[in-house]
Amino acid sequence: MSISEAEAVVMEVLWQRHPQGADEVVSALAARSDWAEPTIKTLLNRLLNKGAIRAEREGRRYLYSPVLTREAWVAQQSEGLLERLFGGRVAPLVAHFSERGKLSEADIAELKRLIGELDDER
Repeated sequence: MSISEAEAVVMEVLWQRHPQGADEVVSALAARSDWAEPTIKTLLNRLLNKGAIRAEREGRRYLYSPVLTREAWVAQQSEGLLERLFGGRVAPLVAHFSERGKLSEADIAELKRLIGELDDER
């Protein structure tokens, strides 16, 4: 399922707390963006049409909840990025960040630990 950057911002609000009404989503986004209420409602409708969220009627309003999990979305995004930029290989990605000084001592220690776990599993 493909969702836009703007839709992902709305999803973040719903992943943090759900269910929420449109008014609650609008309030949550008021501090983060300059989007008008109709824009946010349009994004909610797009997400609903894509099946990324569901709506349950409560009285005169709808409560929105995510169907698409954040974990599934992150996996999809990271795999797409890895494929597009590094031919699906992880090593060139890590090398890219290493060459630019973006890996801290803690990052390197964590990578070593993860590699050790992978070796133990094999």
